[in-house]
Amino acid sequence: MTAIFALSFRPMQQLLLDIRPPAQPELTRFVAGHNVELIAQLHAMLDGTASERMVYVWGAPGSGKSYLLAAWAHACEGRGFSVDLTGLDAAQAVIADQVDTWDDAQQHAGFAAFNRVREAGGLWLAAGNVAPADLPLMPELQTRLGWGLVFQLQGLDDAEKRAALVQHAETLGFRLETQVADYLLNHTARDMQSLLRVLEALDRFSLETRRPITLPLLRQLLLNLPASTPKV
Repeated sequence: MTAIFALSFRPMQQLLLDIRPPAQPELTRFVAGHNVELIAQLHAMLDGTASERMVYVWGAPGSGKSYLLAAWAHACEGRGFSVDLTGLDAAQAVIADQVDTWDDAQQHAGFAAFNRVREAGGLWLAAGNVAPADLPLMPELQTRLGWGLVFQLQGLDDAEKRAALVQHAETLGFRLETQVADYLLNHTARDMQSLLRVLEALDRFSLETRRPITLPLLRQLLLNLPASTPKV
């Protein structure tokens, strides 16, 4: 009996360290907000109805670029497209994240991949923290990234973030109270990916402690996060 108890017991710290990103980014989870045209363009590219097949997205860190690119890549795979996630090799759909961090070798490989994809009529989606003209890249690649459609990813306001949290809570199977959503917005990192990570950790904490999701439970979760674990 003692051995069984030891195996089944999970210390509080172990529970609280279990903060992971959503298992699979999905376009349906991405709240468009003021980015309706961008989302419509990405869907048109998936459906084969887009007149422009090369897109560059830029925005501040934490604005959701990486989540959006991962979600679109997953959608492309669902359509049966071959997908390259590095931006360095040709495929039916090429996704290039954080291009502003590319070194010289990556820039030359990305430049060649862009040209091959464009000539083949493939799909290209890239992202960085700044507009194409401000990218610290070789001029030829900088120009290429501005050839297609360029969108600045607009962050969500608090009302849209709250709606996104409520929506995601429903997919997890619970109703998120307004005061809990507001506390999340005011006491954790404010980008959507971080907010969703904490919300999912709260859901697991609720299940493992067999307590309803309330403001006191959220406070306990945040207060007991180890000092070495960022409150994402």
